[in-house]
Amino acid sequence: MTDATFRVMLRMQIKPGMEADFERVWQEVGDSVTGHPANRGQWLAKSTTEDEEGVYYIVSDWVDEPRFRQFETSDTHLRHRTRLHPFRSGGSMATMRIVASLAGAAA
Repeated sequence: MTDATFRVMLRMQIKPGMEADFERVWQEVGDSVTGHPANRGQWLAKSTTEDEEGVYYIVSDWVDEPRFRQFETSDTHLRHRTRLHPFRSGGSMATMRIVASLAGAAA
């Protein structure tokens, strides 16, 4: 990962009882994101905080913001979002640019 990496973090609140189906569909449609030439990878994490029951975080890294924005407005992304939308009861998005990174001892 270089300092030019553009990171997107989605916070998704999933409807109660739909978590397993959400995880399955996220994996099924994931290549529509990771298959984009500007995508550097994508991760799905489930919150373990007590007051965040059913909350997931999706992080994806991109070579730059313009190419992410191009993907964000594409038909491919619309189809991806349409498959995941039925599971959501809320969410938010944060974007950022990586300015530095340090590798951990276990890396």
